[in-house]
Amino acid sequence: MPRVIKPPEIRSAELLDCAQRLFFEHGYDNTTVNDIIREAGLSKGAFYHHFTSKEALLEALAARLAHDSLAELRPMLEDPSLDGIGRLNALFAGSRRLNVELAPQLRKTFFVVFRPENLALFHRVDQAARELVKPIIADLLRKGSDEGILDVPDPEAFAEMFLQLRLIFRDVMQRALRQAERGNIDEAAQLLDERLRLYGIAIDRLLRLPNGTIEAAQPGFARAFLDANP
Repeated sequence: MPRVIKPPEIRSAELLDCAQRLFFEHGYDNTTVNDIIREAGLSKGAFYHHFTSKEALLEALAARLAHDSLAELRPMLEDPSLDGIGRLNALFAGSRRLNVELAPQLRKTFFVVFRPENLALFHRVDQAARELVKPIIADLLRKGSDEGILDVPDPEAFAEMFLQLRLIFRDVMQRALRQAERGNIDEAAQLLDERLRLYGIAIDRLLRLPNGTIEAAQPGFARAFLDANP
């Protein structure tokens, strides 16, 4: 049969679709490049034309998931009835909801990046998502500052600090997931809930808001996330 010629962006999207299905079903570690090209019906050369490695494919998938999540959250973030604080809390609330909904699949796919030996991969995946998220947060902070609700002299710098604070969750999430795997759900949920509470306080301090203004934590979230069947 003649080879079907498709634009590069369509081929890349097809590879990402196949990788997402396989990663979510079997896990990142248990999926090979050969599995992906077999699912996509492409040659190995065609795969490497679009992605230099399976790790590069994971980075691109993380960026696409972040993009899709932001698209789903955008109506909430543009709600004219919300002020600067309301929009930030809407961002956290929407993120929590998506994390719980996708927890069974994401835990299979991304648990690998929390391992100490994969620190470099974690930072590449995190950076791919942060490049998309940072302008959104900077815009939320800028709007809040223009409204006089938030004290943010440099929205871009504050957005970067906002995201840097998230890095503390790498080790905490790894510990919580391992405890949950051993059956210590209550202990794991308590660990994650407490760190989320402190993360919210850190953002409050950064934005010069009273403690508890930014609702990074929510009762029951950590339990729901960790209890989802992987």
